[in-house]
Amino acid sequence: MLTFTLYFFIAIVVIQLFYYLIVFGKFSFARAQEIEAKNIPISVIVCAKNEEENVIKYVPLLAEQNYPDFEIVLIDDASRDNTLEIFEEFEKQYPNIRLVKVKNNEAFWGNKKYALTLGIKAAKKEYLLFTDADCYPTSKDWITAMSSQFTKQRTIVLGYGGYEKIANSFLNKIIRYETLLTATQYFSWAKMGKPYMGVGRNLAYKKEEFFNVNGFIDHIQVRSGDDDLFINQAADSDNTTIAYSPESFTYSAPKTTFKDWFTQKRRHVATAKHYKAFDKIQLGLFFSSQLLFLLLPIVLLAFQFQWILVLSLIGSRYLITWIVIGFAAGKLKEKDVMYWYPIIEIILIFTQINIFITNIFSKPANWK
Repeated sequence: MLTFTLYFFIAIVVIQLFYYLIVFGKFSFARAQEIEAKNIPISVIVCAKNEEENVIKYVPLLAEQNYPDFEIVLIDDASRDNTLEIFEEFEKQYPNIRLVKVKNNEAFWGNKKYALTLGIKAAKKEYLLFTDADCYPTSKDWITAMSSQFTKQRTIVLGYGGYEKIANSFLNKIIRYETLLTATQYFSWAKMGKPYMGVGRNLAYKKEEFFNVNGFIDHIQVRSGDDDLFINQAADSDNTTIAYSPESFTYSAPKTTFKDWFTQKRRHVATAKHYKAFDKIQLGLFFSSQLLFLLLPIVLLAFQFQWILVLSLIGSRYLITWIVIGFAAGKLKEKDVMYWYPIIEIILIFTQINIFITNIFSKPANWK
């Protein structure tokens, strides 16, 4: 039995190394990305619901982008606060701002996808760049950096949406590491020709890609997933690329309590069950191999069975994964989280188990 467990553990280590070296290495060891301005017409789309504090801070940062041909489509999704009034003032202040007012619709009540669809149809430019109302770009060249990755063939661009650093907060490090790992995964699979998700905090695509799949119609009943479910359906090896230069990043304020972050992650995990079969399998295999990598050595070491080999495998796996994710962290400006890597990884694995179990018994909350 112990011999079988050892062989099983070796197989798990091989699976883990495949993910980190072969798949994630595609992004981690990629060359720095160059920005070549293309100045194609861009519609920046922002959907907001009850975001008065954020939009008053961040919309001016979008309006002041250093880009020759762009408009901003502000979508007010039936806000109950002063978001609409603030948008109306911005519309008067900036000539390139277009306002879309969404009223509650009985068939699509509280559905962000309905609001986004109206905004996309109202956009005058053929290339669309999305961010959330609580996000802001890192530079005035954000539109330039994201749009520079468009080509005649590559009409979907996946970007990085990071979270602000909070000093002396271990939860903040967990959140930013999880975001780093997720980005490394979807960037790497995109480079492997199997794109499976993107984040609405920083995502761009040509308008025709939206209509090619009839928008969100195939998953309109799923309240979340205007970003990842759309990409899961529309993206392929031919039409998708990634943007990871520092100028292309967006940031937003992270959750400050474990409860709020846990609730947010529940929505993300619940959405993933609607992915294509291959994507669910590869994500499930990655998580399962992470969990088994933690559990199997406990059995082997408890009986001191081939303990030198077991410890060597553990050390080799941690060294290689630390290097691979460390290179990705360097690209995404998240190096400080790597000091806590082994501890954070263990916490995330058991948090993921908790999320799976919790989602079985109750549905996570949706769009505001």
